[in-house]
Amino acid sequence: MGAHPRRPALKTLILKPSSLGDVVQALPVLRMLKRAQPNDEFFWWIDSDLSPLLENDPDLTGLCLFQRRRWASPRYWPEAIASIRQLRALQFDCVIDLQALARSGLLAWLVRAGLSIGLDDAREGASALYDVRIRRPTPDSHAVDWYLEVLRTLEVPLRWDFEWLPMRQDVAAQLQQKWQPSGARWIALHPGARWLNKRWPADYYIALVQQLARALPGQRFVILGSPSEAPLGQAIAQASPGVCLDLSGETTLLEMVEWLRLCDLLVANDSAPMHIAAALRKPVVAMFGPTDPRRTGPYRQVERVLRSPLPCSPCRKSYCLNPRPIECLRLLTPEAVAAAVLERLAPPQAEHAPLEPDGPLARLNLTHPLRRRETAAAPA
Repeated sequence: MGAHPRRPALKTLILKPSSLGDVVQALPVLRMLKRAQPNDEFFWWIDSDLSPLLENDPDLTGLCLFQRRRWASPRYWPEAIASIRQLRALQFDCVIDLQALARSGLLAWLVRAGLSIGLDDAREGASALYDVRIRRPTPDSHAVDWYLEVLRTLEVPLRWDFEWLPMRQDVAAQLQQKWQPSGARWIALHPGARWLNKRWPADYYIALVQQLARALPGQRFVILGSPSEAPLGQAIAQASPGVCLDLSGETTLLEMVEWLRLCDLLVANDSAPMHIAAALRKPVVAMFGPTDPRRTGPYRQVERVLRSPLPCSPCRKSYCLNPRPIECLRLLTPEAVAAAVLERLAPPQAEHAPLEPDGPLARLNLTHPLRRRETAAAPA
């Protein structure tokens, strides 16, 4: 799949059904493949719940829907089998599995493509089903960089001259009609996360908004999240009703993307909106606890992630065993996060009145002024 302009067009299937953040992180593979071989056809196997993200994507020939919830019932297994047959009938030249779990690995084998390529991940043994296995460059390599190793293997040049998530003009216009955000400066907040122990405390978000509202007169905050995260948004908005617009559970997937596009910055936990904002090249202030930002942080902003220097972090577990629950996140004070937000928003040479942290703050960037004072006492 290298640069051979006169060869016949190929047909490639990319397997990355979920989760939302992972799909976003995998998109550069598609973008770079299409730029290297614009006449090739590319298809994406995706969870039907996430399909709006890629519908009418300019680099895709088609979407292949994975009906995760429906096909979980044996009653609908015949539909799943029929779907596999339809994929096989498309006669793919290549299948690229960026999920690397048993389900996607089995599908990569069943579609009978001319070449199957997948990530060398030992979790569920899927790599045994690929013709070519792609090893993670280092144990700490970012997920995006691991995906891009596929392109190096295929001798596809890594060119970043693309828009990661192209604007949906119709959605952007609809957003303006529904909420009239023009004329204000917006900071997006996403207080939720799939793992409860990834969530920076809601009362810290409340304090953060209050501090930033004082430091940035006229600043507005939009709170994003799923319906299950609505109680978090409600608590934050009710504490500062004049400056917050709570849209948790109120936006479509594409509306959330366009909201992040028009905001100046996102404050979030390790979550899908964090990856979307990074893909949109928006400044991200992200608080990390149980997960490793080197592997899953906001791409090309990992050095700015906020985390605590606790020996148990990152534990990479969905539950906290610390006798002081989520201490790794509670040590990241609202004052420290507010200082990081002001730093990211400030134009060059601009200065804000300092907001001193009242607890330990660890940054992957140890040269940050708030970090220098604590480096000697608290190892990173």
